[in-house]
Amino acid sequence: MSEHRRKPPQSPGGGGRAAARRGAPQQPQQPPPRDARRAAPRVPHSHGSDAPEAAAPPTHGGRAAARRAAQGGGRRANSSGGRGGGRGGGQPPKKRIIDYPRWGKDGWRRWMPSWKLVTGLCIGFFGSLVTVAGVGYAMVAVPNPNEASQAQNNVYYWADGSRMVATGGEVNRQIITIDKIPVAMQNAVISAENKTFRTDSGVDPMGIARALFNMAKGGATQGGSTITQQYVKNAMLSQDQTITRKFKELFISIKVGTKLDKNEILANYLNTSYFGRGASGIQAAAQQYYGIDANKLNPSQCAVLAALLKGATYYDPAGNTDIDPAATAAANTARSEARWKYVLDREVIDGNMTATERAKYTKYPMPLAPKKNVELAGQTGYLVDLAKAYFVNNNTKGITADDLAKGGYQIYTTFDKTKVNELEASVKKVQKANINTKLHGDKDKYVQFGGASVSPKDGSIVAIYGGSDWTKHFISNADQTGVQVGSTFKPFVLAAAMTYGKMDPSGGSSQPDYGQPGSTRTIVSQQSVYNGKNKLKIKNYDGTVWTDKSGKEWLQTNDGNQSFGNVTLREAMQFSMNAPYVQLGMDVGTDKVEEAALKAGLLKTSLASSSVPSFSIGTSDPSAIRMAAAYGTFANGGQQNDPYSVTKVEHSGVTVYTHTAKPKPAFSSAVASNVTDVLKNVVDKGTGTTAKLPGRQVAGKTGTTDGNRSAWFVGYTPQLSTAIGMWRKDDQVHKDKNGQVITNAFQSMFGTGGQKQIHGASFPAEIWHDYMSEALKGKPAESFPAPGKLGTVVYGGGAASPTPSASATASATASASASPSGTPSTTPPTASASPTPTQSQTCAPLDFTCSGGGTTTSPTPTTSAVSPTATKTRGFGNGGTGG
Repeated sequence: MSEHRRKPPQSPGGGGRAAARRGAPQQPQQPPPRDARRAAPRVPHSHGSDAPEAAAPPTHGGRAAARRAAQGGGRRANSSGGRGGGRGGGQPPKKRIIDYPRWGKDGWRRWMPSWKLVTGLCIGFFGSLVTVAGVGYAMVAVPNPNEASQAQNNVYYWADGSRMVATGGEVNRQIITIDKIPVAMQNAVISAENKTFRTDSGVDPMGIARALFNMAKGGATQGGSTITQQYVKNAMLSQDQTITRKFKELFISIKVGTKLDKNEILANYLNTSYFGRGASGIQAAAQQYYGIDANKLNPSQCAVLAALLKGATYYDPAGNTDIDPAATAAANTARSEARWKYVLDREVIDGNMTATERAKYTKYPMPLAPKKNVELAGQTGYLVDLAKAYFVNNNTKGITADDLAKGGYQIYTTFDKTKVNELEASVKKVQKANINTKLHGDKDKYVQFGGASVSPKDGSIVAIYGGSDWTKHFISNADQTGVQVGSTFKPFVLAAAMTYGKMDPSGGSSQPDYGQPGSTRTIVSQQSVYNGKNKLKIKNYDGTVWTDKSGKEWLQTNDGNQSFGNVTLREAMQFSMNAPYVQLGMDVGTDKVEEAALKAGLLKTSLASSSVPSFSIGTSDPSAIRMAAAYGTFANGGQQNDPYSVTKVEHSGVTVYTHTAKPKPAFSSAVASNVTDVLKNVVDKGTGTTAKLPGRQVAGKTGTTDGNRSAWFVGYTPQLSTAIGMWRKDDQVHKDKNGQVITNAFQSMFGTGGQKQIHGASFPAEIWHDYMSEALKGKPAESFPAPGKLGTVVYGGGAASPTPSASATASATASASASPSGTPSTTPPTASASPTPTQSQTCAPLDFTCSGGGTTTSPTPTTSAVSPTATKTRGFGNGGTGG
């Protein structure tokens, strides 16, 4: 054997070289410098005896495994069992219940929760929900439908706090069992409201989630409730769309769904639902809409009643314009018919009706006309309707007409019982003495009166006359009726002239125009002079002749076709001359006249087009309530108050509405007092002498419209403002041979009441006088404030300006006439030659002691008619109006 393969000598202790090394003294080994280690060349393994000793062979797995082991060991060595040198090594920290942020992870992994953590949180969350739901479920009780559905009446009170009437709520409800409710009605409601009713658990989780989400983000609330939920809401919860109420509804509905039979739930729902017209429950609804018991309803009628559950205000074919002007009979009928078709078709889809049976019902079953409650006869029904509409439209709690119909409200009104009775008595006195179809034939048919009395101090409505009887005449004549007001509109023209002034394109005036480029304005005095000529050619403020869109001029006629010379505005109002005020309106701007009317308190919706000259003499149709309130603005020193009828409303002992007075400045006190002074002169010495009240100051204006289709008197004292209107119109619904509804027109009053012509100074002023005499009895007489000096004497309509010396005299006269002590002439201005009186004239020219003066005749179509495109049609035409 060769030498180099000979075994080395063994140490005495045995074990070879490894043992020898272990036995040798150990010297601390210093690792070579890092650079040296890097520089040392790799030496291949050599088996030669004189080769340097080779490094120990690598362990199993190779160098990569060794490096990983070394790195891991380093981390463990540096970690020291904590978080010091790295998160992966060392001893793990003390065990935590929730390992987050995660131990032993780097970067984003450290913040990514483990599946154990996610699973635990989900289990905890849903467990909490189950616990809360269990507690809520255990705490709620199943409502007793027979007790919970006993809604109270609404009680209305007079202004003095005494009880007026109890109505609404549960006045009309009869509880019936499920066997008395036809299967067709059950199926119609299920298909319309909740097709899964027979199989669901009583709640719609997705619907509730949507509703909660919408409410939480402040969006619109929504329904989507099951029949069970709707029954629970009707029976024991409020109608508030709140998260709290939704949670209550959820818990109670779940319990009701498990405790009560489906038929019992459905019967309770149909017995507690409101169908409109005061009918609560299906039995009352069947009687109200079809005059039969519920068990006699056919499937087609059932579909109509099911449609009402979507909202009776908008699905009752009779309409409900007292609550919402959009809820007309025509619009509601169209909505109801569309819903009726939908319900029947839906029943076929849901398997609740065969297609063959569906084919039988092709004609919409129109319900009967609404029945009236006898407790609401006379004026009471009109008062209740007015108060109800006011509250629904003005409360800030979101209380709807359907909510109000469920009852339980105490409504305190502004109505004075004594004054309501006095106004009704005054109307009936005139009717009984003058309106008689046996004596006057058809000329006394369809005669109607309307009236309203308002306190100027705050706008409270103290009395109205809505018609002969609420149970027979459905439209309130005190509210919007479409009746033009004629010359009672002229005070707004005068107020505009005194507020904004006459436009003067020459620039020689004292006040800049409000937005009219290139012109200035002069505030107008009541002593300003205008041309009183009959068939006056009306001009624009700049002197150009006004023409309509077809190029026709406007020739304004006066009352009775009488012509006058130059007259003051005070005299023109006193004797109700049209030409001066039509031209004044053009000089001021009919847009400013409209603005003055709106400031006084009239509604934009009641105003005719202001683009034509006749706007200034009353082609608009405000209600008696609004006219009384607008004149009250002058009586109140220019402070305007909206008319109101409800002072306070309570529900279950909680006040849910309180009226707050919000007067708005409309005119200066100087303007208000000057307008009042001019109107006072009308009653003292003009067309309104019939309305005089001995010992009291009265201001007012007569009005008669073109064709003698309406007549008005509106007047006031410092304490009370009252408007009385009269007209002829058949309000009954008539249809032609094709079934189309015929619109009934206003009819002329020539020959009515035995008179050749009706004027504002006749029956309306007589009623006003009788009522106000009683209404103010025992009240101290109050005086109007003295009119302040206001405006400049201007000349318009072609009236010639006087010479300088005469001008000084006119100025002095104006100052004297503007004071309360000024005594205007009681003799009308001399009329120029006029055409021969026609048969429409009742009295001699300006003989107002006869019957208040004649009406204005419209210009002939060939010379002065306004093209239909030039003005908004208001029903009476576009001609002039008079006193």
